[in-house]
Amino acid sequence: MKKKENGISTLSYVNESFMQDGDEKFDKETKNDIINPQKPFDPPIISFHKLFRFADPFEICLMLLGVVGSIITGLSAPGNTLIFGELTDALVNFSLGTIGTEEFLGKVHHSKKDLCILDSVDGFVINNSIIGLILLTITFISISLFGYATQRQIYRIRTKYFRSALSQDIGWYDINNTGDFASRMSEDLNKLEEGISEKCLHVVHSLSAFVGCIVLALLKGWELALISLSSLPVISITIGVIGFISSRLSKNELEAYAKAGSIAEEVLSSIRTVVAFDGSNKESLRYEKYLLEAKQNNVKRKFFNGISFGALWFLIYATYGFAFWFGVSFVFDGKYSPGQMTTVFFSVMVGSMNFGITTPYIEVFASAKAAGAKVFWVIDRISSINPNSNEGLKPDKMKGNIEFKDVKFSFPSRPNVPVLNGISLKINNGETVALVGSSGCGKSTCLQLIQRFYDPSSGSVLVDEEEVKNLNVKYLRQHIGVVGQEPVLFATSIKENIRYSNENATMDDIIASAKMANAHNFISKLPQGYDTIVGDRGAQMSGGQKQRIAIARALVRNPCILLLDEATSALDNASEAKVQAALEKAAKGRTTIIVAHRLSTIRQADKIIVMSKGTIVEEGTHDSLIEKKGHYFDLVTAQRQAFNENDKNEKEEIEEDSKDIYDAFDRKDSTVPSKTDVRVLVTETDKPKEKITLFEIIKLNAPEWKIITIATLSSMAIGFCSPFFSIVFGNIMGVFSIPDKDQALSETVSYCLYFVGIGVLMGLGTFIQIWAYGTAGEILTMRLRYMTFSAMLKQEMSWFDDKSNSVGALCSRLSGDTSNVQGATGQPIGSVVQGIATISLALSFAMYFQWKLGFTTLAFAPFLFAGSYFMARVLKGDAKGNQKILEKSTAIAIEAVGNIRTVASLGRENSFYKEYENELLPSNKIMTRNSQIKGLIMGVSRSLMFFAYAACMFYGGRLIAYESVHYQDVFKVTQTMIMASFSLANAFAFAPNFQKGLTSATNLFLFLRREPKIKSPDVTRVDSEWEAQGEVKYDNVSFRYPSRPDAQILKNLNLQVLKGKKVALVGQSGCGKSTLIQLLERLYDPDEGEVFLDSEEIKTLKLSALRKQLGIVSQEPVLFDRTISENIAYGDNDRKVEMDEIIEAAKQANIHDFISNLPLGYDTSLGEKGTQLSGGQKQRIAIARALIRKPKVLLLDEATSALDSQSEKVVQEALDKASFGRTCIVIAHRLSTVQDADVIVVINRGRDMEIGTHSELMSKKGLYRHLYNLQGK
Repeated sequence: MKKKENGISTLSYVNESFMQDGDEKFDKETKNDIINPQKPFDPPIISFHKLFRFADPFEICLMLLGVVGSIITGLSAPGNTLIFGELTDALVNFSLGTIGTEEFLGKVHHSKKDLCILDSVDGFVINNSIIGLILLTITFISISLFGYATQRQIYRIRTKYFRSALSQDIGWYDINNTGDFASRMSEDLNKLEEGISEKCLHVVHSLSAFVGCIVLALLKGWELALISLSSLPVISITIGVIGFISSRLSKNELEAYAKAGSIAEEVLSSIRTVVAFDGSNKESLRYEKYLLEAKQNNVKRKFFNGISFGALWFLIYATYGFAFWFGVSFVFDGKYSPGQMTTVFFSVMVGSMNFGITTPYIEVFASAKAAGAKVFWVIDRISSINPNSNEGLKPDKMKGNIEFKDVKFSFPSRPNVPVLNGISLKINNGETVALVGSSGCGKSTCLQLIQRFYDPSSGSVLVDEEEVKNLNVKYLRQHIGVVGQEPVLFATSIKENIRYSNENATMDDIIASAKMANAHNFISKLPQGYDTIVGDRGAQMSGGQKQRIAIARALVRNPCILLLDEATSALDNASEAKVQAALEKAAKGRTTIIVAHRLSTIRQADKIIVMSKGTIVEEGTHDSLIEKKGHYFDLVTAQRQAFNENDKNEKEEIEEDSKDIYDAFDRKDSTVPSKTDVRVLVTETDKPKEKITLFEIIKLNAPEWKIITIATLSSMAIGFCSPFFSIVFGNIMGVFSIPDKDQALSETVSYCLYFVGIGVLMGLGTFIQIWAYGTAGEILTMRLRYMTFSAMLKQEMSWFDDKSNSVGALCSRLSGDTSNVQGATGQPIGSVVQGIATISLALSFAMYFQWKLGFTTLAFAPFLFAGSYFMARVLKGDAKGNQKILEKSTAIAIEAVGNIRTVASLGRENSFYKEYENELLPSNKIMTRNSQIKGLIMGVSRSLMFFAYAACMFYGGRLIAYESVHYQDVFKVTQTMIMASFSLANAFAFAPNFQKGLTSATNLFLFLRREPKIKSPDVTRVDSEWEAQGEVKYDNVSFRYPSRPDAQILKNLNLQVLKGKKVALVGQSGCGKSTLIQLLERLYDPDEGEVFLDSEEIKTLKLSALRKQLGIVSQEPVLFDRTISENIAYGDNDRKVEMDEIIEAAKQANIHDFISNLPLGYDTSLGEKGTQLSGGQKQRIAIARALIRKPKVLLLDEATSALDSQSEKVVQEALDKASFGRTCIVIAHRLSTVQDADVIVVINRGRDMEIGTHSELMSKKGLYRHLYNLQGK
């Protein structure tokens, strides 16, 4: 009832939205998918006009003006043909007069022939110049207006797409990989932009010329016109069929590239895990698989296009020959004058050429339609849980009463796997309730349902006696503070990260919340304080620092409901004590739900709810549940270990002086990079210092030299066709001066056969050009993508720490730059080669037949090339600037979507949208200016042909009148030069793409030449089969992260780990523990000192050989969108891991039983970043992955931090067993897990402060003893 009061139902809203957006043709299946996200949907390819659906009335007016302008410019072609026909009559009459013929078939008369011919020529010159001037002006205006309108639309589409993506429910993201989003944001939107760009006007111009010329031809001589157009139906059907095939293949191509983009995003965001397990080659091959699929689709598309367009040109030229034979016959039969025949023929010829010119754009529009289908589907999709919707109740005050009524739930991506099985619970306002139970029992799922990330399959979740379904989504989440198990920070300052939870928070509020979270002290010590940049996903922070900032972020909101999902799991004991006290204080007066495995942190909870397999098995206070001696009692008993009476007595003895020790320890924290520090990474070697030439791009295509050579020769052959055609045409025009009809017709037959021969050459050349260049271009694109991706995976970790190399920026670069390079290869190269061949042969013919006239025509060439150079210069600068803008804006979008759960819980969708919108705005201005430049250059290139023609005929007329030059020689020269200009103008249409391709190629080549700062040595003393014994040594090691050179992390640290020994590293968050592991893995190199494995300095070892000896389980385990078996097998990428080994490793990690109970078992896909699993389940799979590697040195960085007590005990036993006989370096905050270590090293401020066994350090009464007793409280 409440829902109806708040407006229309979801389904009616969807229907109305579709009607408004003009998508009435979406069928029932489409609409069902929009409502029900449980299955992925493949949207149908949209019609072309739908690409402009987001145009507003103003933009429609501008586009219509642009279209009208292009129609007018297109009509310049029939206008030129008409006046040229009139000139032809005059020239033929003059020619016949000069050879003494008094009459030509009763239609030729002479009077003052010299003056008459010059009057006719001058009339042609004036009219043609006027047409050229109109063409220049209107082309500039129409392209400028149209470009301005479409750029506004592209800006709107980009922002709408991002906004809609942010509006989707989490269930939709479980099914639709966020990695695809990177590809859609760059590649798909770029192709859509191409489809609605000024290329539309080029097509309108050509079609207008085609229609105008055909109408003129029919008016001037319908018989000859129909004969000339006899092949048009076949041509039209061919183009239609090829357009359909191209759309389908383009759609498949985009799907393959989207999958490749998804892999790239996943791998780059998990680069430390990929490098640690030496998975670079495997990931490159996985990426290549989808690149190969895309390439195969594109090669097929080029093949079909080549066949169709080759046939098209053959038919056109063959029809020319057929039509000329009839035309000459008609003239000699007295049906037409030479001028009429010329007008008809030229009208059909120019019209057909313009029609043929539209064919390359079919591919562009097909790609745009396929891309638009995917993009618009996301824009149109109305989520049932929309954080941007204003629908739903917004009570004046939220109290915080929570109730679950018989809630059952399964994740949309796994509908057959129940997670909650009819749970009911009630939490009163102000209560602190703890959810406990084994990993995967549904605790975190309850928190997600409260935030309305999902809706229950059945039952209801209520807040203040109102179903959360009826509440406004944003309003609900604004009153909830969340600290997750794996906190996500964004690539901005600490201050802004905290403010993300409350955009109205003052600096005082931010500092107060940081103090409550025990974060203020370490933040204050940073060079930039609260303005310090935390890096991509907080990569520059330690786990504990990230967790404390996340807690501060939750507290600054002053929420009514506080949800803590393992909120202190990443903190050291000293920090945990303070933060736990702060959280307990913050929980007063608000409803707090805690998910915790460390049961000592929830003793004071008002209610403890014990869950098992999606049901509630016990409920009560700590004391009452202990008395029951049930499930909770078993959990607590399992966790109580290592604290005997002697330990407790020792704890009491030092309780007084612990405060001083703690304060001293607390003041010593590591630092993280500031805004200015990050920029240090952008060194001079990373900045472009040189230009990449077209030759270097083609050189990369060297393996395809045979195909490219054939394609180049074919392009040259096509280029030669136009001048040869002009010569044959001139000869045909010359037959009119032959008085003998039989002789004239005999020569005409020969010339017509030449036309057929030219048609064969043109058709075959076109097929080879499109297919060969297309194939070579696709191979080059695939090769560049693969090389770039592989090169990225080889870069040192400090390169990834650079803000400009965020995951989003790299994905954008990977898809955008490599895709743009095609603009400087393939078909555009063919057009350029074709244009050069045409102009070269045309100039040769011009010099041969009439050199004076040739030089006159040549005088216009500098203007054409100057215009091209100017456009290239301007577009180059703009392309570079626009690329950087798109890269930054795309990075923002990918960061938001990649961390959608955090964005949703914070309710910051609108903030990211505005940031993206503002970052994208300059691109709109740049591209608008580009449109004006393109309009000017295109206007100049089109009009120059008319001015050149006018100049040629002006001078040619005088040569005919005064120097007795034959008119057919003038025709040959002018026609060859005009055809050459026409060919160059067509090539200039690809100039923007060509320049964009060169710019992108420069960026890629400079990156590919970059030498990683950390790489395998050229010569090594050990072979590939080398196996370490497991002795690790840090010799006087000092280290600062390259991104923060003013922050000392390690200072003169000395540490030796003997073979087979277990060494524990303990200390406060950020003291340098994890840094030691990263140095051993050689993710970074020390500034001073050396790290040894056995007696070998690790810099002298091959990276693969080094990392093969190491197995790691990290604090925040990263899993991939693969099956469980594939994720475990990822532990050893040098061989095929057998299933028996995988199962055995899973058993050792205590995860086998869970996996076996899944419907698909080990073949279950884990989803993106393993989101389908709980934290504990992910951790155990990560442990199994490390065990499969059988490493000589086992690195455990908080390996059991996310496990419940029962699982931890079993897994700890497994780890103890696994570490037997091998060196083991353990980082742990839970000191009870490292008591049995052979050596415990207490690190503080980058130095080894205390070293010894557990008993030795306890007797010292120092930092270790303090931390140990603090944990036992």
